[in-house]
Amino acid sequence: MNWISIGAINMAVAVACGAFAAHGLKPRLSAEQMAWWQTGTQYFFYHALGLLIVGMLLRINLTSPTIAWVMQLGIVLFTGSLYLMALGMPRWLGAITPIGGTLFIIAWTWLAISVAKHTSSV
Repeated sequence: MNWISIGAINMAVAVACGAFAAHGLKPRLSAEQMAWWQTGTQYFFYHALGLLIVGMLLRINLTSPTIAWVMQLGIVLFTGSLYLMALGMPRWLGAITPIGGTLFIIAWTWLAISVAKHTSSV
């Protein structure tokens, strides 16, 4: 997998989602729904950038591709559940959001440990 490309595609989709909210959804969503969308987009950007970083670190063998998969799954679950709720889907989807958030925490922690292990002797 080319995680740099996947991260860049995620960044492009995050920009599109932000623009869609600002220009298409804003007049149609409640303040609460708009806040969900904005939170989803904000975390989408952070973790798409994270995928770019992981992709670069993979090129120099400092981390595991599994970290990228965990981060990508976190994006789908966290951001996806917020977007779906913002678009009017059932609020029980909010129970999925913390699973995605937990995957973000796992991915960042695992990344820190992985890089520390590989660079401790440098």
